[in-house]
Amino acid sequence: MDKKIGVYICTGCGIGEALDVEQLSNLAKSECHAALCRSHANLCGPEGSQLIKDDIANEGVNSLIIAACSQRVMYDVFDFEGTILDRVNFREQIAWTHPPKDEDTQMMAEDYLRMSGAKMSAMLPLEPFKPEQEMSTDILVIGGGVTGMTAALEAAKAGYNAVLVEQEADLGGFQKNVTKNVVFPFKDVQENEIAQLAASVKNNEKITVLTGSKVEKLAGGPCVFNATVKQNGTTSDHKIGAVVMAAGWKPYDPAKLDKRFGYGDSPNVVTNVQFEERAKAGKLTRPSDDRALKTVAFIQCAGQRDPKHLAYCSSICCFTALKQAIQVKQQDPKANVMVFYQEMRTPGQGEDFFRKAQSEGVIFVRAQAPEVLNVGGKLAVEAFDELLGDTILLDDVDLVVLATGMVPATAFGEDYKAKKPDDGEKKNEMVSSVDSIFISDILNLEYRQGPELPELKNGFPDSHFICFPYESRRTGIYPAGPVRRPMGVSNAIEDATGAAMKAIQCVELTSKGMAVHPRAGDQSYPEFFMQRCTQCKRCTEECPFGAINEDEKGNPLPQPTRCRRCGVCMGACPERIISFKNYSVAMIGDMIKSINVPDEYDEKPRILIFCCENDAMPALDMAGLRRMQYNSWVRVIPLRCLGSLNLVWIADSLSKGIDGIMLLGCRHGDNYQCHFIKGSELANIRLSKVSETLDRLALESDRVRFEEISITDYAKVPGLLDEFAEKLVEIGANPFKGF
Repeated sequence: MDKKIGVYICTGCGIGEALDVEQLSNLAKSECHAALCRSHANLCGPEGSQLIKDDIANEGVNSLIIAACSQRVMYDVFDFEGTILDRVNFREQIAWTHPPKDEDTQMMAEDYLRMSGAKMSAMLPLEPFKPEQEMSTDILVIGGGVTGMTAALEAAKAGYNAVLVEQEADLGGFQKNVTKNVVFPFKDVQENEIAQLAASVKNNEKITVLTGSKVEKLAGGPCVFNATVKQNGTTSDHKIGAVVMAAGWKPYDPAKLDKRFGYGDSPNVVTNVQFEERAKAGKLTRPSDDRALKTVAFIQCAGQRDPKHLAYCSSICCFTALKQAIQVKQQDPKANVMVFYQEMRTPGQGEDFFRKAQSEGVIFVRAQAPEVLNVGGKLAVEAFDELLGDTILLDDVDLVVLATGMVPATAFGEDYKAKKPDDGEKKNEMVSSVDSIFISDILNLEYRQGPELPELKNGFPDSHFICFPYESRRTGIYPAGPVRRPMGVSNAIEDATGAAMKAIQCVELTSKGMAVHPRAGDQSYPEFFMQRCTQCKRCTEECPFGAINEDEKGNPLPQPTRCRRCGVCMGACPERIISFKNYSVAMIGDMIKSINVPDEYDEKPRILIFCCENDAMPALDMAGLRRMQYNSWVRVIPLRCLGSLNLVWIADSLSKGIDGIMLLGCRHGDNYQCHFIKGSELANIRLSKVSETLDRLALESDRVRFEEISITDYAKVPGLLDEFAEKLVEIGANPFKGF
C-alpha cells in the first residue's frame, strides 16, 4: 500500500512544557516523510481521537505515528482499524524523566521520532494468518475425572462442542473410588457426587464421551489440531481447536518410603489411598483381622516435602487426613484417633474443617519425624511432641495411615531427549539446556521437540508459572487439575473452569488470526524466506513453544497457529530469513541507523538500550511515573522478547558509533520470569559470544552489558543507567565514532 503518514504529538501531561513541539513537527515532515503533523493537548481524549479519525477519513492518512504516552497504556484508544500504527513514548521516557527545555532532552525526543519514522517506512499492513484447512473450535478434554468432566461441561455451557477422552471404562477418575468428600465451604464430610457429575456429562449433547480410549496422535496446532483417538481397537480422527489436559495424578509409591514409616512390615500400615479403597468397600476395620478400629494414627508428609521422595507439598493430604479421621470418629466416637503432623495446612475456610475434627475428638501431635514400631506384631507410633517438649508413645495401634503424595500423570515415563539419538547433529551452542520431556503417553504430539509437554520440575508441565499458570509450553494445550499442581476437588473444579475458558479464548483469537498470549490480539506472524535457509535448525531448537517442525531435509516447517510472536526464531537465525510485517531484523537495524550520534564524545555519548517489553519496559515506565531522573544519553528500543535479539544489531550499533549497549531482560534460570521462557537466557548466551568478538576487535567488552530487570526493580533502573554512563566515560569514546 502507498503510505500516507500522519504524525500526532500530544502536548499534555507536561510534554508540551518539556519539548519544542514545533521543532519536532518540522523534523517529522522533513525526516519522517509525514504528510501532516498535528499536536493536541489531550490526544487520548474524545477531541484528540476524533482529530485522528477525521484525518484518516478526510485526508487519507493510513500510517500513524503517535508521540504521547507509553505504548502500554491507552492501547484501546489508539486503535484505528485499517492503519499501520507506531507509538513513541514522549511522556514516561522523556518528559517525566529528563529536565524540560534541555538540549539533551530535545535531542532524545528527536531521535525517538526518527527511529519511529525509520520503523514506519519498513512496516507493512498486517494480514491475519488463515490456514488452508478449515479451522475447528471444538475442545478436546483428556481425562474423565472431576477436572476433565468439569472442563467439558463448562465448554459445553459456553456453546462449544467437547470431545472427552478417558482411558478407563467409566468416567470419574480417582473420585469414583471415594465415598466421602471434603469440599467448599469445608464445614463437614459430604457425600461424593461424582455419579451425578458423570451423568450430566453423558447426557450433554455437546459432549462426545470416549471411554476406554486414548489419544494415539495429536498433530497440527490451535484450531487445526487433528487428534487420532484409539478406542476398543478402532481409531477415529477429530478436528480440534484447543486441548484441556486433565490427565490427573497417581499416588506416590509407598514401597519407596523410609523404613521408619513401617510400610510393608505390617498389613495394618496403609496409605491414605488404600484407606479410601477400604472405606469404599465398607471396611473401616483393622486389615489384618477385620477387627473394629479402636486406635488409629495418621502420619502426615509420608515422603512429602522430602528431597529424597517428593520435594513438594501435595496440598490435599491434611484435608484428607482430617476427613478420614472424622470418618473413624463418626463410626466409633470412642475410638482413639491421633494425627501426627509437621504443619497442618488448611488455608482459608479450611480452618473450619480443622476445628470440626477437633470438635469430633481427634487429637493432634506436632512431630517432625514420627516412627512406626512393630513390636511382637503390635504397632506403635513414637514421636517427639514439639508442643509438649516430650517424647510420646502411642501403643497398640490398630491402623496407621500414611499421607503419601500426588504425582502428576506427566511425571511417568522415560525422558525423551535422553532416549532420542543425536543423529550425528552438531549441538546448538546457543541452547544452554535441553527441555526435559517425559514420554507419559498422554498427548503423543507430532512435534519435533518431543511427544509430551516440557517439564517445569517434579514432572509438572511447564508454563510461565507467574503470569500464565494455565498455559503450557505448547500453545493451545492447557493442563488443569492435579496434573498441573497438587490440588483437591474444590480447586480442581475452579481449575477446570479456568482451563476451559483459556481454551475458548485460544480458539476465538486463533480463528481470527490473532496471537493468544502474552501478545494477545497480535495479528503478525513469522514469515520465512526459505531460499536462504541453511538448515542449521537454530529456529526449531530455540523456539520455546515448539512452533516449528522440520521436514526430512531439516527445513523448518512453521506452524503459525502455535506461534506466540516472541521473535526468538528471528533472533536465532544467522541468515536473517525470518521476519514479521511489523518487526524484523532490518527494521530494528534501520531504527539504530536513524539515531543521531554526535561526534563530540565528551559532551554527547550515546547508550542504546534493548529492553524486554514485558518487564524491563514496564520498569522504565514505572520509573517515569515516579518522575525518577536518569541519563539523557539513553535511547531505548523495546523488543518483543530479548530472545529476539539478533547479533547484527550489536554490530550495527557499534559501527554507528554508539558508545555502550545494555540489554535489559527478565530473570532466567530455575525461577525464571521470562514471559517467553528462555528468551532472556538465550540473549545472555548470545551476549557472551559478542563479548569474545569485542575482545578480538580490541573493543572493550564492558561496552555491552546484560542486566536482569523485573517490573518491581523500577527504583534501581535510573541508578543502573547512570552507573553504566559513568563506566563509559571511564572507558572512553567508541573508536568507530565518526566513520
